[in-house]
Amino acid sequence: MGYKFNSGETLVEICKKQDKKMWEVMLLREVENSEKTEEEIFDLMMDNLQVMKRAVKKGLEEDIKSVSGLVGGDAKLLKSRYEKKDTVSGSRMLKAVAGAMAVLEVNASMGQVVAAPTAGSCGILPGVLITVGEELNISDDDLVKGLFTASAVGLIVSQNATVSGAEGGCQAETGTASAMAAAAVVELLGGNPEEALHAASMTIKNILGLVCDPIAGLVECPCVKRNAIGAANALISADMALAGIKSIIPFDEVIDAMYRVGKSMPVDLKETALGGLAATPTGKRIMDEVFNKN
Repeated sequence: MGYKFNSGETLVEICKKQDKKMWEVMLLREVENSEKTEEEIFDLMMDNLQVMKRAVKKGLEEDIKSVSGLVGGDAKLLKSRYEKKDTVSGSRMLKAVAGAMAVLEVNASMGQVVAAPTAGSCGILPGVLITVGEELNISDDDLVKGLFTASAVGLIVSQNATVSGAEGGCQAETGTASAMAAAAVVELLGGNPEEALHAASMTIKNILGLVCDPIAGLVECPCVKRNAIGAANALISADMALAGIKSIIPFDEVIDAMYRVGKSMPVDLKETALGGLAATPTGKRIMDEVFNKN
């Protein structure tokens, strides 16, 4: 048996037969599909991790504003709150959320990010993974393994559904990113492949049907806050899976349902800025201001 898979069921089967983790199977799949060695591929993924780390740091420490001026600085505000005050959500949760917001703000200000799986959802995976790494003293090498686990989930979604907001709504973008992050955390903390996919399933189920309605057509608002929710969603789902809670609907069926829901959405709710929040009076006013300014 090789390492080719196009479903969660097949991935788990390979993991069991080969006695390997999801990250190992994904890495070996890349070896099969490229002319690179395991070490070369691992190093390339390490580069991605470092870009993610720089984006989180930049968004949390520097004064950032998007080109339109709609977003920027919220990650720093949240960081100040969890560092200085007792919080409702807890500092670890808010640290991950702030990290996710930071990366999306860097993206909106034309900074360098890793689109994992998309630019519009790029904050969730680094916000979650880097926070878990810092809080639980996980090495960069192990975090890279988490990125391979996340990649396996993203690959299955892209093969069987979509990660595009224009095609499947925000459920496809932030939902997939949350699923990727949740699976990575579960495997990093000792969970098995089935538990990782239960976590991934729950994250997508939690926001099934979420529309993509960017104000003024920009990947800024409400995208930053949805990355925040996506990070929290991933952490909660990971904890549920590690506690032994299972998704009643299997991962592959959840992905199929998400795709069908996305296909049934009207075009106004799929990144066109014609519906949802973009179509509110304030959304329309902001769009006029942005385009008149530019």
